[in-house]
Parts: sequence; structure tokens; C-alpha cells
Amino acid sequence: MTRNNKAALQFNHVSYSDQDLTIIKNITGVFPDGKITTLVGPSGAGKTTLFRLCNGLISPDSGEIAVNGKDINSYEPTELRRTVGLALQSATMLRGSVLKNLAMPLTLQGEKLPEDEAKRLLEDVSLGEEYLHRNVKDLSGGQRQKVSIARTLVNKPKILLLDEITSSLDRVSKQDIEELITNINKKYHVTIVWITHNLDQALSIGDYTWVMMNGELIESGDSSLLNNPQNDLVKRFVKGEFE
Repeated sequence: MTRNNKAALQFNHVSYSDQDLTIIKNITGVFPDGKITTLVGPSGAGKTTLFRLCNGLISPDSGEIAVNGKDINSYEPTELRRTVGLALQSATMLRGSVLKNLAMPLTLQGEKLPEDEAKRLLEDVSLGEEYLHRNVKDLSGGQRQKVSIARTLVNKPKILLLDEITSSLDRVSKQDIEELITNINKKYHVTIVWITHNLDQALSIGDYTWVMMNGELIESGDSSLLNNPQNDLVKRFVKGEFE
């Protein structure tokens, strides 16, 4: 990165293979603490696999990953999931009420989510308390995504991984989600890493950007790099030559 920022996530020569296919290739880089880093690249670049490495769903074949300065292997799985939250494009919901969905992370731990806390979570994602007992099947796509994000915030993560969370939303809902994520980042100093195929979004939302291609980190730095990339492959990617 271009500035001396504390690293929320740090990769040091990390590689990962699935059977005979190398998916992540010797990646070294950081996601700065408290900032929004957008992660872009063609399909199959390894972005989602990188996320699975970040929250311990898979382990690297070689190299080291540090989360808030601690080796990822020093975390208990439950502690790591609380520290590194993940929200997906699909925004998968349990059948039933918004409250039931918000409470799920604590329910799995044998705990209850107080309604006052649930209302505060809804407020953080710009939904009123009247949604608390609404059935999730009656929500729009944008509203479901907001509930998914609020549910991820239940564990008060220090790092939030967002995987294409606006790609299936209309323009207004997309802008709404972008605004609330920016507000959450500022209000709670949550480090955000956001996978997106939308380069305009990556440029406007990100403080920093990683460009991945074919399992490698090709270029990283201030998001303005997308306006003037130095790497020839990134120049071609920005011009739309890669899917």
C-alpha cells in the first residue's frame, strides 16, 4: 500500500491449491485497518477463495496470514468468525421473522438477542423497528441484503468481508447499500474488504484497491490506480478486455 497504515489483514507469500489446481499464488499484501478496500479482477481470479482464507474456512498451503497483527492460526474458530464477518450476494435467510434471522449468530452460540439490540442493528442499516417482526419472505432484495448485513454485525466484527453484495440489486438499492456500508465503516471503524465487478463502484467506494488476476495480486494501492494503472494487464482489464 502507498501509506503506512496498520494492517487489519496481512498476507505474506500465501498460496493455496485445490487438488492439482493452484488458485492463490504467492500473494503478499495488506488490507489497511479501518479502511474500505475494494477487490476486483476477472471471474476466476481467486477473490472468493481469498475471502475463505481470511475467515479460516480454508487454510493456505504455504505462507502466513495475520488478522489484526495475530497469526490466524492463533484464533479459536469461534473467535475468528466473530472478528471477521462475511456477507454474500445471496443474502440467504432463515424462514420466519427478521428478528429470528438477526438472532441466528447468537442462537448458534446458545444466546439470545435482546430486541433493543435488534432494533439498533436495524437502525444501523436504515431499516425501522417496524421490520423486526416482519416475515423475510415479504422483503425486497435490497431489504434482505440489509438484514444480512445487520446479522453480520451481531458479533461486532472488526473486519467485514463483502462478496458482490450489490450485484443483483437495482440502482437505487445499490446506492443505498453503498451508503450504509460507508456509514458503518466510519461509525464503527470496521475494516471493509469488498469484492465487486463494478469498477465505478470500486473507485467511488474504495480507499484502496487490490486487482487480482489468475490467482495473483497484480497491482494494489489507492483506488485511483483504476484511473491510471501501471501494470499492462490491469490496463487491459480496466478497458474491459477480460471478463
